[in-house]
Amino acid sequence: MAIAAILLAAGESRRMGCPKALLDWDGRPLLAYQLAELDGSRVDRVVIVLGHRARDVLPLCRGLQAPKAQREGPKTRAGWVQVVVNPHYRRGPTTSIRAGVAALPPEVRALLVLRVDQPRPHILLDALVEAHLARASLITMPTYQGRRGHPPVFAATLIPELAAVSEEGRGLRALMERHAADIREVDLSDPVVLLDINTPEDYQRARSILIARPTS
Repeated sequence: MAIAAILLAAGESRRMGCPKALLDWDGRPLLAYQLAELDGSRVDRVVIVLGHRARDVLPLCRGLQAPKAQREGPKTRAGWVQVVVNPHYRRGPTTSIRAGVAALPPEVRALLVLRVDQPRPHILLDALVEAHLARASLITMPTYQGRRGHPPVFAATLIPELAAVSEEGRGLRALMERHAADIREVDLSDPVVLLDINTPEDYQRARSILIARPTS
């Protein structure tokens, strides 16, 4: 059964002033960075959800060929990355979550929900997935110094609820509250789990923390 990820990149990036997916990240677009890190992780399938200025980002998605996918392993299978364009992105992020869930393969074992403005290295993603699977958790959240970060990992049994999230129903927050007793926190001792790029200042701060990290 697959470990899947939904990578949300549909937002309008109003505070940033340009699509976050196209931000330079050590010489390549931020979206390319995150997809390469996913390719280097245990994740088998990725659904990228686009929306705002999708025409600008879509050519980049089509041209992305992560190194492992070109060589060997399970990701040589056709379609390990799928792109979905959400025409309703202005109605809120839950529309993108629903669009991503609708494109998932049927054999999902665990699901990460990532945002392109929350870049995460593959080592962190693998540690989170391994903890989730080892505990057979319903929801797993990474933490740093007692603060919850991202991305969450969901068991496959929650996919129907993820497919029904809405802005009116308070999205993932309401889902988390319903299952609060079943959330397992994993202290990854890494400030990267808290990175969230919303403004140019956030962007510079994130670059100073993440790009300087070791690559292995």
